[in-house]
Amino acid sequence: MKGLFVTLEGVDGAGKSSHVEWLAEHFRARGRTVVFTREPGGTPLGEKLREIVLHDAMHPETEALVMFAARREHVEQVIRPALARGDVVISDRFTDASFAYQCGGRGLPEARLEILEQWVHGDLQPDLTLLFDVPGEIAQARLGAAREPDRFERERMDFHTRVREAYLRRAAKFPTRIKVIDGSRSPEEVRAQLATVLAAL
Repeated sequence: MKGLFVTLEGVDGAGKSSHVEWLAEHFRARGRTVVFTREPGGTPLGEKLREIVLHDAMHPETEALVMFAARREHVEQVIRPALARGDVVISDRFTDASFAYQCGGRGLPEARLEILEQWVHGDLQPDLTLLFDVPGEIAQARLGAAREPDRFERERMDFHTRVREAYLRRAAKFPTRIKVIDGSRSPEEVRAQLATVLAAL
């Protein structure tokens, strides 16, 4: 059975994590083995880099390079082996997040990240990306009741607005792969949207 690579994207507070287990169960009910992972992270080295990038101040270009360094390990140690086994890989964020946060949020040129993307995983792209989209006000309200915010979550609203806009541009550029989910709806309505998308796989 062919492996399947599914990524979850969206601004912080969009509600991705609320539906991870539902997604995993959807595939398990169809006899698939599911590997859930995340970025930055997913490997021992990646998790160390995650702590650095989420909490230590750094230049935007350094931030992008750290993200892609963690991603290289992630692709080679976790994603490719799981896909080769025929598993379903569900990753909380992948390269679309870099284009949204480092290009949209930080203002880095997309051309630089496109070079990194080709270098790190040019022949590997998600089969499906679920983009959970919510207005900034809703996302910020959800984060306000969550854990201690990290370096990205502490950014001003205009940063998160730019990130959201960059995500939606990516969705318009790759409409076959990226499916926009209205994350502002109730959990039941969100899962109905997910079920419709997954039925077309």
